Amino acid sequence: MSSNPPINVSINTRTQPESFRARELNASLTVKDVAKSVAWYTNVAGFTLDRNYERDGKLMAAAIKAGDVKIILSQDDGSKGLDRVKGEGFSLQFTTVQDIDDLARRIKANGGTLASEPADMHGARVFRLQDPDGFKLVISSVRAP
Repeated sequence: MSSNPPINVSINTRTQPESFRARELNASLTVKDVAKSVAWYTNVAGFTLDRNYERDGKLMAAAIKAGDVKIILSQDDGSKGLDRVKGEGFSLQFTTVQDIDDLARRIKANGGTLASEPADMHGARVFRLQDPDGFKLVISSVRAP
């Protein structure tokens, strides 16, 4: 017998006290090699470098951007084991107004490998890929009304 409380989900109604209302979501990924990850995200996936974070002259993290979306890539310190599996159980999902097929072609032309080719799904055009650490990315078009 489970002692979990029932899930109270309401659609399009406000609860009182007011429910949590976030305005933005940014991700932070712990990676094996920050420089390698920055190179992949900028040279292959088309992100831009926003800022490097160094400590004692050593690159420890970097902020990358794709439009309004920012990801922090931070160097794994190895305390939990450098060979641990990363990116299991979730994916980062990006929505864009750009041409999905063109983005997929550019990623492949820059040496990237798609986990799935562009396809129509649930009113959107979608493809998937993985970064060098195994983090999964889903890139899709804005859904048709």
